[in-house]
Amino acid sequence: MAQTIKKKLSDIFKGFSKFNYQERLKLLNEANVLSDQDMSYLKNGGLQDVNLAEKFVENVIGYFQLPMGVATNFNIDGKDLVIPMAVEETSIIAAASKTAKWVRESGSIKTETIGSDIIGQIQFAKVKDFAAFQKNVLLQKNYLIEMANREVAFGLVARGGGVSEIQVRQLSRGDGFDMAIVHIYMNPCDAMGANVINQVCEFLKEPLEQFTGEKVTMCILSNLVDSKITRATVTIENIEADLAEKIEEASRFAELDSYRAATNNKGVLNGIDPILIATGNDWRAVEAGIHAYACRDGQYRSITRWRKTDKGLVGVFEAPLIVGTVGGVTTLHPSAKLSMKMLGVTSANELARIMAAVGLVQNLGALRALTTVGIIEGHMKLHIKNLSLGAGATETEMPLVVKKLEEILALRKRISLSNAIEVLKDLRKQANP
Repeated sequence: MAQTIKKKLSDIFKGFSKFNYQERLKLLNEANVLSDQDMSYLKNGGLQDVNLAEKFVENVIGYFQLPMGVATNFNIDGKDLVIPMAVEETSIIAAASKTAKWVRESGSIKTETIGSDIIGQIQFAKVKDFAAFQKNVLLQKNYLIEMANREVAFGLVARGGGVSEIQVRQLSRGDGFDMAIVHIYMNPCDAMGANVINQVCEFLKEPLEQFTGEKVTMCILSNLVDSKITRATVTIENIEADLAEKIEEASRFAELDSYRAATNNKGVLNGIDPILIATGNDWRAVEAGIHAYACRDGQYRSITRWRKTDKGLVGVFEAPLIVGTVGGVTTLHPSAKLSMKMLGVTSANELARIMAAVGLVQNLGALRALTTVGIIEGHMKLHIKNLSLGAGATETEMPLVVKKLEEILALRKRISLSNAIEVLKDLRKQANP
């Protein structure tokens, strides 16, 4: 069965973007990516009833809908995948699909997860004697871990996770006092784990105060999870040496310069955020963790690294990417459930690895464009339809306006809304002299 699906996925990747909406749904249905029920849900415009929204947030007035598309041509760790992406920005899905095709034909994508634990923090704002504080906490460490697992994280323990370690950190305040931070490490299995780790920290507050004689100030998880890193590696062969060198130099720019790194990493997140949103994951938490990790040595740097090799080009993404496949919106929202089913993932780690791979491929596509034709040509060509709509073109007028704008872009290498308005104005004048 798996071989049949894989073959069909390979087949539908060919020219997928040329098909219309109905044809795309039909192809995905034939490849067992979408069921008949999924197709009906999508054709009817997704979720309409606000009752579910009332359970998610406060003061509900409706839904804000983002376009959801699929990136094709991805083969990650030897598995063909259709990638659901919810995003409003033109060219992201097209660039991901185009670059994935290049990688598919000339290289490979491999991923891995390093570490397993998320982090909770318990703050003691002012401790009188840090050495004594640390000694008292560590003396009770095993007891605290056992108690937290028995009373709070027992569900995770049953699935192979739970609290695994406790560490103590010292922060200098500069006012004669030390701040002590107790770090709680916990394996959340396939959940993102925010709620459980926060409950664990709150549960340990009272015994820690008893053992140390100090007062807890606050308890909260950390989104900088450097104890669990997702890594993706893209290898390209048969690449022109000059292009490989240009991409390496572009990468070095982002590794050394914070101004460039900010834009580089935004481009990586162009590939990650749409999957986070489509699967109902907390993209704000993931972004916070990635950005914090990017400046862990005191300077904000690129989360990707590309190097020319004797055989071609190798790129690596490495950052914390904490997601969940159970709980919350991921298992409650129909669109998120549909996206999860499309991906066919069996664990949170697998989902994170897919996101890392797509982010790295997105980065490769951007660097290739920037070092060759520039970012404008491809992006603006796809942006022409938006400009035409912005100018007020009707469905009948759209093809003519788009064609003329493509000619202007090819000639001038730039285009704007004013061009679209002018083209539409001339078109209507010709139609009604």
